[in-house]
Amino acid sequence: MGVLSSASREVRTLYALSKAQRAVDRVRPDGAETVADAFEARVDEHPDAVAVHWAGNEYTFAELEDAANRIANWALAKGIARGDVVGLMMQNRPEFLFIWLGLAKIGAQIALLSTHLADTQLLHTLSAAEPKMILLGAEMDKPYATVRHRLDVELEAYSIGARAGGCRLLDPEFLESSSSRPPRGARASMHSGDNLFYVYTSGTTGTPKAALFSHYRFLQTGYSYASLAKITREDRIYCALPLYHAVGGIVGVSMAFVSGASIVLQERFSATGFWSDCRERNVTVLLYLGELCRYLLGLPETAYDRKHVVRCAVGNGLRPDIWERFQTRFGIKKIIEFYASTEGNVSLINLDNKVGAVGRIPPYLKDRFAVEVVRYDFVDCEPFRDADGHCVRCEPGEPGEAIGRIAANGSGAAVRFEGYRSSEETERRILRDVFETGDAWYRTGDLLRYDEEGYYYFVDRVTDAFRWKGTFVATSEVAEALLTFGGIKEANVYGVDVVGHEGKAGMAVIVVHGGFDPQLLYAHVCRQLRPCARPLFLRIRSEIEKTGTFKYRKVDRAEEGFDPDTVSEPLYFCDDRQQAYVPLDRSMFDRIIAGDIAL
Repeated sequence: MGVLSSASREVRTLYALSKAQRAVDRVRPDGAETVADAFEARVDEHPDAVAVHWAGNEYTFAELEDAANRIANWALAKGIARGDVVGLMMQNRPEFLFIWLGLAKIGAQIALLSTHLADTQLLHTLSAAEPKMILLGAEMDKPYATVRHRLDVELEAYSIGARAGGCRLLDPEFLESSSSRPPRGARASMHSGDNLFYVYTSGTTGTPKAALFSHYRFLQTGYSYASLAKITREDRIYCALPLYHAVGGIVGVSMAFVSGASIVLQERFSATGFWSDCRERNVTVLLYLGELCRYLLGLPETAYDRKHVVRCAVGNGLRPDIWERFQTRFGIKKIIEFYASTEGNVSLINLDNKVGAVGRIPPYLKDRFAVEVVRYDFVDCEPFRDADGHCVRCEPGEPGEAIGRIAANGSGAAVRFEGYRSSEETERRILRDVFETGDAWYRTGDLLRYDEEGYYYFVDRVTDAFRWKGTFVATSEVAEALLTFGGIKEANVYGVDVVGHEGKAGMAVIVVHGGFDPQLLYAHVCRQLRPCARPLFLRIRSEIEKTGTFKYRKVDRAEEGFDPDTVSEPLYFCDDRQQAYVPLDRSMFDRIIAGDIAL
């Protein structure tokens, strides 16, 4: 990059960051503005503007307000008051927004329950939030039935859209409720820092945890991302991601609410017809997760791929192996990739389309951001400590755990850590005495690295990465290499225990297509990966189980291992003698366990 272009980039970066900071400074944790206040301000400014596009229908801000008011007044009549928790479990549709907005107007807290949970995990999420009431989409009848009689306290339950077993129907009571704004006193004395949502972690490495998400963070997210993505009232934001998830329900909705833009809401993501839908609805901004982009790339090209007016895509998880192909094929001028966790205080954003980067902290602004990457000890599964007991900052290019400084008084724009409903879970994520006695930092649980220019790159989850033969292996690195092989559609990589060996050996569940050739795959991984990173074991499935937000489940697969008596699908072993992946049968498994086959 030349001197002039580099200087121009820095000017653009400084301008964008300063503009976003001015937007964020509109709200403070100890301020009085709530999400309900911000939304009502948009309603008063332009009541007749469209807020939500749904299934051929349009809802103006005034209509969204009327419906939310009905919910608020109904809830007040049912005894729901400021601070009470109400569970919400529903697939995407406008009623989802009516309900949580209405509850926010009276200061209630909303537990956003995944529509993909049932049985033990659903029971756990409900127990973690202890709601006073639960509101369900009628389609959630069966999942809720698995836990209804196992709860410690019988919940008052209402269904929306149709009567569900064990639930009262909300619809007629909703229509009878007043559409007038509820008394402002219902949320009197509330602060921006008060909790708005319980948003649950994905549960890919254990049971989901209820993370706190305040009015302040919702508004801060909206003001900052709307500024950085240059969202205006003319924009239409396409949301096919679950509204219970942070990217769709928080980033997307908050950008729309603070700017006056509209949400184009879909019940669920569907790759087929995606671009024709964007064209027909005049979508200008997309919300994405990386796997969504991969699905779209996997479809045959159509005439609609570039016949749309999408100017920007906002999301996370867009991996380097598909970034440029996705942007080029679909003609999206700007990708705003970000890094953040629902419960954390570390946030990074990529403003200049740097392929693969999750964000940038210019070196000259490093002291303005409370983010560090520290060396990680894979033996003790903790950040490394030096002889003085302090953590060690990583050098450029060195992967380590990302951490965010927590303000001593619990406030501050860049360092506020809200944590979880469980104080024990919150404490487990705090790292103390990091660089000096008494300081406290939030552990992201993610491995990142950064380069000399200050670009940050996601490496892996701490719980997913592993060591084999004393060498660090990032599962993301291995997955990206496998996915560049023509015969593999999907790959979920993890480490497995092997009797008699320290560390974990690499294994991958893969979905194959076409003329999958194990011998050619062997040659491919030898070219692409270091010897320690080459997966020793493969498991072929017709599909890979995912969460509702497209994340792969790794823990269960790792526990199943590579035993042919446990795994029913075809297994392969990386055989250096035959220079191919060969079928793994019982005889070979026994020889591996006995140490007769060198690994």
